[in-house]
Amino acid sequence: MSETTTNDTTSVDAAAYAVVAVDLEVCEAAGVCTRMVKDVFELDDDDILHIRRQPDTVELDKRVRMAVRRCPKQALFLED
Repeated sequence: MSETTTNDTTSVDAAAYAVVAVDLEVCEAAGVCTRMVKDVFELDDDDILHIRRQPDTVELDKRVRMAVRRCPKQALFLED
């Protein structure tokens, strides 16, 4: 991630955050990701996973990356 410092504040380029995607052919709706990052991942009534938003903070990016690693079917992936 590229960081810039201006007047004692640090910001991170939004482009530096990962873009998360799901392979719906592989996803079995275990819900691990939804429990880890509810503000990004959502299962609908038909157990189809939806990505509600992309990471836009360092903390959210870290949590999404952890959810990708913990997916039991490896259905989530990052597009850096």
